[in-house]
Amino acid sequence: MGKLFIVSILSFFLAALHTDVEKPAYLIYSSEGDTVLYSDFMDQISSQDLIFFGELHNDPISHWLQYEIANELIADPSRQTHIGMEMFEADQQLLIDEYLSNLISQSSFESEARLWSNYETDYKPILELAKENDVQLIATNIPRRYASSVFRDGLAVLDSLSSEAKQWIAPLPIEIDITIPSYVSIAEAAGGHGGDNLIYAQAVKDATMAHFILLNMGLDDQLFHLNGSYHSNNWEGIIWFIEDQVSGYEIMSINTILVDDPFDVDLEELSAADFTIVVPRSMTRTY
Repeated sequence: MGKLFIVSILSFFLAALHTDVEKPAYLIYSSEGDTVLYSDFMDQISSQDLIFFGELHNDPISHWLQYEIANELIADPSRQTHIGMEMFEADQQLLIDEYLSNLISQSSFESEARLWSNYETDYKPILELAKENDVQLIATNIPRRYASSVFRDGLAVLDSLSSEAKQWIAPLPIEIDITIPSYVSIAEAAGGHGGDNLIYAQAVKDATMAHFILLNMGLDDQLFHLNGSYHSNNWEGIIWFIEDQVSGYEIMSINTILVDDPFDVDLEELSAADFTIVVPRSMTRTY
């Protein structure tokens, strides 16, 4: 996504922030059900230590707002802001660091980095923003192959990994509470398919992302994390593992939902995060 495109789409969506627009591209709601101006929203999240943006992976509004938020956070000279991303697995960190440091070419990075299919439109702008501003970008997720092994063979399979492989996951043993409501919901949605291993596979992702977030947090640092909303909704998932290990961080969460009418949202739909990005269901998808 080029800078000209970013500017063009920014101009379009800024117009949607005016209260007299009948068909806004999005609205921001607080958990109490109040609509919030983008500027007020930024005032509140910019003071936080950890900010979790729960996205819908194929939602263009999510990705555009992530870019704008990251751009404003890193422009603040009073904090050192890092960016963390579920979309990169921990064993890709070396490639990311080499690319951000101009040690390898863009083509080399993109050919080797196991990129998501929507990387070009949805995540490349964030990576390039980090590169342009010398911002650390952290690959937080567990390598997919290990999460797949957990789904197939259970948590014990992680004990069999080599010491080299274990450096890309949360320290073992990973204590998982399968009664956490978000995990129960995952199991119910799957209709029992996968059993407890389905929960374990999800939880090792959450635990690993929490681990690499904490590993890279310095004193007074700020971290802006991009992840699917189910990894941080209801202050569970990644946030649960962080708060199980440390206390004292100011944490704020953002959720994204699709609705028929952004002006008519059930309060219950806004209860999963501090702020909810409400997007019309008719909005185009990136894939």
